[in-house]
Amino acid sequence: MTQPNRRWQVRPAAIAPIFISLLATTSTIATAVNFQPLWQLELQTQALFFRLRGPVAPSQQVVILAIDDDSLTRGRDSKELKSLAAIQSWPWRRTAYAEAIDKLMAAGAKAVAVDVLWDLPSERPDDDRRLQQTLQKYAGRVTLAALHTSSQSNGGGLDQLVYPDPMFQIEPKSIGFINYLTEPDGRFRRFASAYLNRIDADLRRSQPTLMSFDEASVRASRLPFTPPRGDYIFFYGGQNTFPTVSFWHMLYPKNWALLKQQQVFKDKIVLIGPTAAFLQDIHSTPFGDVSGVEIHANAIATLLENRSLAEVVPNPHWQGFYLFIGIAGIGLAISQLSKRATQRFFLAIALAGLWFLIGYGSFVFAGLILPVATPLLAIGLSGLSFLGTGAVSDQLEKLRLRRTLERYVATPIVEEILNQPEDFQALLQGRKLKAAVLFCDIRGFTTLSYKLPPEQLVALLNIYLNAMVEAVAAASGTIDKFIGDAVMAEFGSPVSYGEQTDAMNAIRAALGMRRSLAELRSQWLQEGKTLLYHGIGISYGEVIAGNIGSLRRLEYTVMGDTVNVASRVEGLTKNFWTDILITDSLYQLVQDQVDVVFVGEHLLRGREESPTNLYSLVGLKGEPPTLYHQVHEELRRYLGYKEPTT
Repeated sequence: MTQPNRRWQVRPAAIAPIFISLLATTSTIATAVNFQPLWQLELQTQALFFRLRGPVAPSQQVVILAIDDDSLTRGRDSKELKSLAAIQSWPWRRTAYAEAIDKLMAAGAKAVAVDVLWDLPSERPDDDRRLQQTLQKYAGRVTLAALHTSSQSNGGGLDQLVYPDPMFQIEPKSIGFINYLTEPDGRFRRFASAYLNRIDADLRRSQPTLMSFDEASVRASRLPFTPPRGDYIFFYGGQNTFPTVSFWHMLYPKNWALLKQQQVFKDKIVLIGPTAAFLQDIHSTPFGDVSGVEIHANAIATLLENRSLAEVVPNPHWQGFYLFIGIAGIGLAISQLSKRATQRFFLAIALAGLWFLIGYGSFVFAGLILPVATPLLAIGLSGLSFLGTGAVSDQLEKLRLRRTLERYVATPIVEEILNQPEDFQALLQGRKLKAAVLFCDIRGFTTLSYKLPPEQLVALLNIYLNAMVEAVAAASGTIDKFIGDAVMAEFGSPVSYGEQTDAMNAIRAALGMRRSLAELRSQWLQEGKTLLYHGIGISYGEVIAGNIGSLRRLEYTVMGDTVNVASRVEGLTKNFWTDILITDSLYQLVQDQVDVVFVGEHLLRGREESPTNLYSLVGLKGEPPTLYHQVHEELRRYLGYKEPTT
């Protein structure tokens, strides 16, 4: 048969590095071109970081005077109150804002920022003049809102800067644009200055003093601040995170007196803006939907406390390059640190988790934004590729190894080697361990071999041995060898489940062998066949386990004094008309779970200087001893009555 050319064979395990290279390359390209799905995934991860971090105590230098639902309702329902006359219908009269600004300044406010666009004169010229006078009084300390609009028409796009009406532009001016960039996931995240940088270059050149609303407000307050290192706002929380006062309280004398007494506005930047749902100035942020004036509050507080968030690598091309290096390096490290598929998979998951924690820690504690979603996805897929290709490779390797090993070692040993291939050499070289050793031998088998024809003897023996093997296997034991009609088994080698568990497994195996043989005798009795009886001896102690033999024939087995004791004890069962004898070393481990009959101290061949306490096993505690007594009586008749040897 022609052997395949090995040069053209591709091992399954070799596919994983190829797949990782493709992942790293794909991630690099996707990041470099701002692939929308991945970008949105990164933004979702940042939103998750905000939610995991939770709300943070906001700056005490910012207060919101809210045009809220309560103010709209109070004004509409309080026509008899002269103090609220200016807010009885929307839009409010500008005297309301003038009065509010006067009171705020008188209360010690550092600056006032009005998130309401006054681009046109109102229907009440006297109101406009009243507001103009107030703005002149506090020129440079009241920031007004401006807006950039962009629309499409048949003639092309139309960009326009909408400023406050010239009558309100008092020198020195403090005017800021209230626009924010909407990210691909529909949320606001960056300062308004990031939006201004996107405005048409010609339009920017025509207005060199363009300034964001948040920066203009901070400059108007004359409070010290450091230019932000990054474009991203440090959101302190969701709705109602910042101290908020309903606008109508400013106009109502009793409430205003209390606010003034409590110095709510002293040394603060006061933002006046709508929060009412009716006014439709609600926007999506990492903390959910909040009003526009609350976004301004977050931006201003971020500037005052120098908490802006910055991308570690802002350039997407360099970001893609570093991602390629990182993903490829992690994949290579995983492949070198472990050779097993499952270990590689869990290592990849652990590294992905570590990267998530690093990204979170960097985001929350250092204010630095690392790419997280893309590396997590790539590392996770790398782990799956290791798991998939490694599983296929492992199965092929195990199949080949199993076929080789099963020629000369027992199946449990094969399983031990396959499940722990790294320990294969240590397993074969030998080791000391503790185990329960069981010997089982048929009573009077030599006589039977003369009486029965060979074919009947072999058939009977095979049925018997099969039942004994099944009982041992059911109790997690290992069949060491068959010695003619005898069976040798261990519990605790090559795999131990703990001393007490191994000892109880040996007990359960022996009781299972007793039941199985009793059932076979009932069947053989009905069929008129020869009945078999056996003796079982069990001891517990230290053994030496290893691969014993020659180059032609190897056998994994155990040896030592415990093995010899178990064999000698099995031979003594016939002296007490019992089928199961256990030593004191085993009994001490299981005494709380079994019923026994003490049969005395006995000198064993090879251990004449140290008598051994022996016990006849009745059964598990709480179980009826019927079968024990039945076997005991049958053995008396089978072996012939005589006094037990003591």
